[in-house]
This record gives sequence, C-alpha cells and structure tokens, in this order.
Amino acid sequence: MAIHKLRRFVGTIAALVEAAPREPELIEHGLAALRELVRDDDWLPDAYAAPSPERYRQYLLHADSRERFSVVSFVWGPGQQTPVHDHTVWGLIGVLRGAEYAQPYTRDAAGALRAHGPEVRLERGEVEAVSPTLGDIHRVRNAYDDRVSVSIHVYGANIGAVRRSTYATDGAPKPFISGYSNDVLPNLWDLSKDPVAS
Repeated sequence: MAIHKLRRFVGTIAALVEAAPREPELIEHGLAALRELVRDDDWLPDAYAAPSPERYRQYLLHADSRERFSVVSFVWGPGQQTPVHDHTVWGLIGVLRGAEYAQPYTRDAAGALRAHGPEVRLERGEVEAVSPTLGDIHRVRNAYDDRVSVSIHVYGANIGAVRRSTYATDGAPKPFISGYSNDVLPNLWDLSKDPVAS
C-alpha cells in the first residue's frame, strides 16, 4: 500500500492552504496535485473504497486540524447518485476508479433550478472544481450501472460538518450536514510501517 502518496498530497494541500492564495490560484495548484494523486490507484486502503448497496459512501481520509480543508473518498455503487446539492466552499474532484457524471445547475430568473449545460463525464484520472464563484450546485452519479466508481474530493472546510442544502426542482433548499461513513481514519503518520519514509 502506497499510503505515502496520500500523506504527500495532504502536505501539499496544507502548504497551499497555508499560503492563502486567491481562489483561482488555489484551485489551479490544487487540481494539479489532485491529478497527480489520482493518476495511480495503489494508495487507497480497501476500507475506504467499500461500497454500500443502499447509497453512496463518503469516507473521511483527512481533516485539517483547523478545519481549513478535508480529503474524502466517494464510493459510488452501481447506478448510485446524489441529490442536487451545494457545497458552500471550494471543492476539487478527481476520479480514481471508474467514471462519474456531474450535472451542473443554475437558477433561472424565477429562482428555480435548471440544468446548466450537458452532464460532464469525468474518467479515471480526470479532475474538476466547484465553488460558489465557479458554480456550486450539481448532481453527481456513477457513470456505470454495473460496477463501482471511486472519486477523491478535497473541500475548503471539514465538509462533513458544513451546513449545506439539497434542492427540489423548484429550487427550495433542504438543509443537511453530510457527516461521514467511517468512524476511523487511515493512519498516514506511522512512518515505521512505511518503507518509503525509511
């Protein structure tokens, strides 16, 4: 298991957030780091890639101690999807396994939500960003009805604790806090078990 790749990525994002660049620069450099992380599929522990037959899973991989960012794995069972939802913070998405579709939404003049352009398909190794300034409302789904997909997400907060909203088609918000699917985190810091760190 090449967990050192996740540890290095966490360090890169921490340094980037600490430097406090403007959002476009943060997103540009964050996407480059995420693209590097999802290029290889040999570092995610199996426990954080396990699907559920009921719904997609959101596993916390790392949360910054000051809650400035978090890293999660989303595990999509066959045909699973989110409701239409927002984030309220910047987010980076990279596909590690399989593929996913994201349908962006925007509000019309009456305040109702409408699909904004076609669904965007992200293949393994591809990345994209969301934020309140770029477009923050979307629905995401597994591109496959017969296999699991896994994507890695980075958010500008402890996303499992952020008060966000899902949306009905008329644009009416329903508040929610997502939480996480796991109770324990992968141990990134025990270097005695990591031959790369020796």
